[in-house]
Amino acid sequence: MATERNIRTNIGFYPPQEDGGAWRSSLPSLERALQQGFPDAVIDHRTSAVHGRQALDFEIALAPDVWIVGTSSMEEPDYAFITLTDVTADEAAVFALWLRDSFAPAPDLVRFVSSLAMANGEANPWVLPASGGSEEVLAEIRRHIDTFDTF
Repeated sequence: MATERNIRTNIGFYPPQEDGGAWRSSLPSLERALQQGFPDAVIDHRTSAVHGRQALDFEIALAPDVWIVGTSSMEEPDYAFITLTDVTADEAAVFALWLRDSFAPAPDLVRFVSSLAMANGEANPWVLPASGGSEEVLAEIRRHIDTFDTF
């Protein structure tokens, strides 16, 4: 019987390439949404040393004793990203479902890419399923990771 590898990677979430401002959001709106969706959220603001843009760092609990760390920048009207650090597909899927269903203004506006993919030369984010529940989202994130996991 095959067992699922519990690979950890960074996962970035982005609006559609042709409309970087499609989420119509800002760091304050993301902060409010995170606090509503994850009441124990720990949030900090900083200026990115790399881009000089304002960034929001967060740590949220997905379940008891399951915390994930992320960062986001949405300073410009046509630029947005949210990155989760060192997460499993299962953890990323919980966040992705929340992002799609509770933050993005429409379910077809979320793309994602892993650091595994980028390390293998893939720079194009995949589209998160616009419909379906947690099983469909998890299956797509696992398929993505499996495509680029060359252990």
